[in-house]
Amino acid sequence: MDKFTGQKRAVQHLFPPIDPFDQRMLDVGEGHQIYMEQCGNPNGPAVVVLHGGPGGGCSPAMRRYFDPSVWRIILFDQRGCGRSRPHAAIRGNSTWHLVEDIERIRNTLGIEKWAVFGGSWGATLALIYAQTHPQSVAYLALRGVFLSMQRELDWFYGGGAGQFWPEQWQRFVSLIPEDERGDLIAAYNRRLFSGDMMVETRYARAWAAWENALASIESDGQGGDCPADYARAFARLENHYFVNRGFLEEDGQILKNMHRIAHIHGVIVQGRYDMICPPQSAYSLSARWPSGRLQMVKAAGHALSEPGISQELVRVMKSVGEHATKFGL
Repeated sequence: MDKFTGQKRAVQHLFPPIDPFDQRMLDVGEGHQIYMEQCGNPNGPAVVVLHGGPGGGCSPAMRRYFDPSVWRIILFDQRGCGRSRPHAAIRGNSTWHLVEDIERIRNTLGIEKWAVFGGSWGATLALIYAQTHPQSVAYLALRGVFLSMQRELDWFYGGGAGQFWPEQWQRFVSLIPEDERGDLIAAYNRRLFSGDMMVETRYARAWAAWENALASIESDGQGGDCPADYARAFARLENHYFVNRGFLEEDGQILKNMHRIAHIHGVIVQGRYDMICPPQSAYSLSARWPSGRLQMVKAAGHALSEPGISQELVRVMKSVGEHATKFGL
């Protein structure tokens, strides 16, 4: 989950815009090439940024959460989205492919350990990556936690969030015949993968609009109108992962495996009024993470661009950068 919205509202807390010193396409096999970039200090402690969705793609604004004089900042577009190719493709695209892509990037760049920074689906992926390759992770900075659990999907696609946003929920549901509304993820899946580009685009825009409408605490509920190519990649990939329950073996797997990363330090920055990923997941995670700290932001929703969330993440990464050797960076 996660669509980056309202960037201008967070600008006051971010570092100035910066251009990459390295941009490349990395062949990761099975026909996929992923876009990767580096900016900041090439000799500094490394941080990899994991965007949301799945399918959201990285944004230049994501570079700006880190002091470029300190951090070596690595961004990449996950399989099938952003500048990665093929666009909106689901073949050879699963959580475990992405985990190994992250590790491939680390090895390609010759980084021993790095900080992992991710929000929403990016937080999901960060946790699974760390649990799979704990020796590679020095610090975890998570925001708007999504644990890829059934209760979370039921909340957002089963009517829970819709009780707070009934007008937007009705728009989202109304495109589906009544006899298919018992499983909206599956119903949208049939249309997002129909093979008819016009149908796929129509339903992709509706899927993205429902999520976007609820991203910010100050949302007016409009949701915007995403460009067709962005919406199609975002909706198809997100739906593909949700239909497959994140490609996890069991519900609650991330919480069950927290013992694997109990020693890794980190922070969870969570909006108190996050309508997409309610705080219960962040709270449950923190209870199982002795080296992690939960920071609730009192007047914030889900988006990375919420001013309070941006301010806290910048503050955290500034502190981690100043004490990099303490964390093994």
